[in-house]
Amino acid sequence: MVRHWFDAWKYDIIYNNISKETAESFGLMAVIIAEVTMTLQQLKYVVAVAEKGSINEAAKSLFISQPSLSNAVRELEYEIRITLFARTNRGVTLSPEGAEFLGYARQVLQQAELLEEKYIRSAPSKQRFSVSTQHYAFTANAFVDLIKEFGSDEYEFTLRETKTYDIIDDVRHFRSELGVLYLSRFNESVILKLLRDSDLIFTELFVVRPHVFISRENPLASRESIRLEELDDFPCLTFEQGEQNSFYFSEEILSTLDHKKSIKITDRAAIINLLIGVNAYTIATGIFPFYLHGDSIIAVPLEVDEKMRIGYIAHRDAVRTRLGDIYINALRRIGDTLPPIQNTERDGI
Repeated sequence: MVRHWFDAWKYDIIYNNISKETAESFGLMAVIIAEVTMTLQQLKYVVAVAEKGSINEAAKSLFISQPSLSNAVRELEYEIRITLFARTNRGVTLSPEGAEFLGYARQVLQQAELLEEKYIRSAPSKQRFSVSTQHYAFTANAFVDLIKEFGSDEYEFTLRETKTYDIIDDVRHFRSELGVLYLSRFNESVILKLLRDSDLIFTELFVVRPHVFISRENPLASRESIRLEELDDFPCLTFEQGEQNSFYFSEEILSTLDHKKSIKITDRAAIINLLIGVNAYTIATGIFPFYLHGDSIIAVPLEVDEKMRIGYIAHRDAVRTRLGDIYINALRRIGDTLPPIQNTERDGI
C-alpha cells in the first residue's frame, strides 16, 4: 500500500501539479523541489520520531515545538490514510504500516539529498552508507577497503554485525543498503521465501566449503581435514540469534546437529578468546585474514558434502549507490582470491 501511495505521489507532482508555463519559467528541477519541500519535511519529522521513540525528544532535536510536530505527523497520517505510530504513555512505536512507510521515507530523503547535492549545493554533503552482515571477518575487511577507496573528508558509515533476521529487516526497511549472509541446501528455501516476501534480492558472490576454526594449539590443528565425529569432545561456538532462534537463521552450517558442549555468543571478538582459551571450535567459511590474529587461529576443511553460498541482499526498489558498488567490488576481490571451485557468481534470485 505504501509503495502505491509513493508512486501516485511522484506521478502527481511531476505530471499533474506543474503547469507548462511554470516549468518553462523556473525549470523542472526547481519546481519539483518547491512542490515537495513540505512533504520532505514531513518525512524528516517521521524519521526523527521513529529514531527517538518520543515525539517530545524528536521535537527537541528538530528545534520545533512538540504540538507542531504532533500536528505535522497527524496531518501526514490523515493524508496517507494510515496510522504510522502507536501512542502510549511511554512514547511512540511504529505500527507495521509505519515501519514499511519509514523504509520508503528514508529512501526518498536519501535521493532528495543526492538531487540537492548534484544540482543545488556547491559543496558535497556528508556521504552515508550502511551494511548489515553476519559475523564475518572478511566483511569487515571489505569495509576497510571501502573507507580507503572512498577517501572523502566527510562520511558516516555503519557496519552492523548482527543476527540473520535483523540483517533482512535492516535491508527491508532501508536501514542498510546491503546485507551479507549465506545460503545452504538446508536454509535456502526458507531464507529465499522471506527475501521474496520482503521485496529483497539475493546475489551470490562466491561459494566456500565449510571449515573448522580452531586454535593453533588445538589437538586437531595438525589435521589436513576434520571429520564431524572428531569434534565431539570440544565446545562448539555459535552466534545467538535472539527471538528468531530458528535453525534456518543460524550463522553456522549444519545447525541441526546436537553438541555435548555448546556455547552461544553475540560478539565476534569473544569467539577468538574462546577458540584459544578453551580449545573450542566454530564452523564457518574458512576466510580469515591472517593480519587479524597472526597464526593463532587456523581454518581446517570439514569433511562434509556441503557448500556455503556467500552473497549480498538488496531491496528490489532501491537504487544502489556508488558506495554500495565499491563495497560489493571489495567483496568480489576477496572471492577472487579463493580457489577456482569457489569463484562462482550468479545474478539476483
